[in-house]
Amino acid sequence: MKHRRPIALVAALVLALPFATVAQEAYPSRPITVVAPFPPGGVADLTARPVAAALEKVLKNPVGVVNKTGAAGAVGMQFVATSKPDGYTLLLALSSISIIPEADKIFERKPAFTVDQFAPIALISADPTILVVPADKPWKTAKEFIEDARKRPGQISYSSSGIYGTLHMAMELLSDGAGIKLRHIPTPGAGPALTAILGGHVDALASGPAVVIPHIKSGKLRALAGWGDKRVAALPEVPTFKELGYPEAEFYIWAGVFAPRGTPEPVLAKLREATRAAVAEPEFKAAMSKLETPIAFKQGDEFQRFFDADAKRLAAGVRKVGRVEEKK
Repeated sequence: MKHRRPIALVAALVLALPFATVAQEAYPSRPITVVAPFPPGGVADLTARPVAAALEKVLKNPVGVVNKTGAAGAVGMQFVATSKPDGYTLLLALSSISIIPEADKIFERKPAFTVDQFAPIALISADPTILVVPADKPWKTAKEFIEDARKRPGQISYSSSGIYGTLHMAMELLSDGAGIKLRHIPTPGAGPALTAILGGHVDALASGPAVVIPHIKSGKLRALAGWGDKRVAALPEVPTFKELGYPEAEFYIWAGVFAPRGTPEPVLAKLREATRAAVAEPEFKAAMSKLETPIAFKQGDEFQRFFDADAKRLAAGVRKVGRVEEKK
């Protein structure tokens, strides 16, 4: 009888060995998925792919991008928010991550997700939105565009990435500040929104610079103004709405990497270290330069502070715009 306890203890330790091995498994040991919550061709997708490629090189582990689209990004964001917090499912989010939960509150519906369901890993870029119109449209300046919109309320159309998405909110803030009414044509993402304006189906678009600069340079689109506090470096001749007397029209499309809340701190630390190294990779810098998107790297507490402040500002903007119904 006196030998039973040591034998039982040894047996328990032997049985626990496989579980201990799993628990101590080095991260990462299998493919990582970066979810882009919008279709190909938009800022999220165009940023996610070079980020994934650079992370794969740094981590020496497969990192792939999956587009999970719908509901202005809410589908993909909710997917990551409810994913297993193990570091193998990440999110490349835009500033709309802070807008969607506030819009859900306005409509008194169960939120698709909340911002506290995510752990910020790193801010990658932060670009002001710019207003573009087809080059064959009559407006040469933002002033002409706004004056015409005042004369023809609801007749000038614009496409967006969806109700309360980043592209929609930028135009709503402008409309509110300038006292104009535009006709909103939502699409599933920034890529389709761009296709809509290039195809002549809408009159205007608010977009991140990376998506539209090639079409501005080719002569297909004309840039009228930007939503930043300073001019876009690649478009020095394009004024800001703030310069034009509309300080309320300030909006940025930033891109950042998130993990589900609850991801172990050692894994988050590894991801922060990896993203810092990834954005320093020459190939990543070249990819972002090609997109004409400056890197604005922040991580850890610094990114959390940026995220919190931006979320507060955007929530106030959504409440100011109020309830916006999609027209059928």
